[in-house]
Amino acid sequence: MKLIMFSPKGANLKRGWPGRVEGDRVIQLAAQTLQSFFTGGGKAREHAEYKLEDVDLRAPVLHPPSVRDFYAFEQHVKTARGLRGLEMVPEWYEVPAFYFSNPAAIYGPEDEIPYPEGSNELDYELEAAVVIGKDGQIGGFTIMNDWSARDLQRPEMKIGLGPSKGKDFATSLGPMVVTPDELGDLRLEMVARVNDEERSRGNMGDMHHSWAQIVGHAARNTRLRAGDVRGSGTVGTGCILEHGDGRWLQPGDVVELEIEGIGILRNRVGPKAA
Repeated sequence: MKLIMFSPKGANLKRGWPGRVEGDRVIQLAAQTLQSFFTGGGKAREHAEYKLEDVDLRAPVLHPPSVRDFYAFEQHVKTARGLRGLEMVPEWYEVPAFYFSNPAAIYGPEDEIPYPEGSNELDYELEAAVVIGKDGQIGGFTIMNDWSARDLQRPEMKIGLGPSKGKDFATSLGPMVVTPDELGDLRLEMVARVNDEERSRGNMGDMHHSWAQIVGHAARNTRLRAGDVRGSGTVGTGCILEHGDGRWLQPGDVVELEIEGIGILRNRVGPKAA
């Protein structure tokens, strides 16, 4: 299934309703959220039906219980560490490491992303993510943009604890959550564009750590809840930092992240604070 959170155009509902996409139609599900749908709500009953062109898509999970972002693509990790003068460590190949991101700063398709105060080096990150469904299993796959303020992040990384305020202001998710049966072997092309110019291209199949390893590691010594988000980390070439060209995002830029079979996650960068 292809699942969304949506609202009819003009309804101005921030959270929206859960729905199932079939071709150019959206069938509203009898559940309050995708989390409740995954855990049994709304499976037997459906509500209204809309044309896809007549609805606005919302973040598939507006308030996830937790957001863990992993570090699963070797090419990105090598490049990012190399820029800090660091070699790869053997532990990276053994442990699917992650950091906790901010579940209170989630944005959806077409949302304007606030330009972080105190930054002049705003970056996108081209990632996939899973949304946890029933019993800690993968409910479906979506696109994730792990927005990063590189000049805020740079001194944080020297401390050795990991990113914090450099990542704290925004994560966007969407446009839909696609169940695993729709996506085959998960060798899915991933593309990033800024103002219609392609800037990044990779493949989800290049992950060193599998999704099973990522979800299993996240579940160790804790409990996964429906709606939890688990990011893949950035695909190789999937951010401006890797390019090294200093072409940081500017107010008004439109960033599109696309993953084969899932769709396009589009956001515009907002103005800088006065």
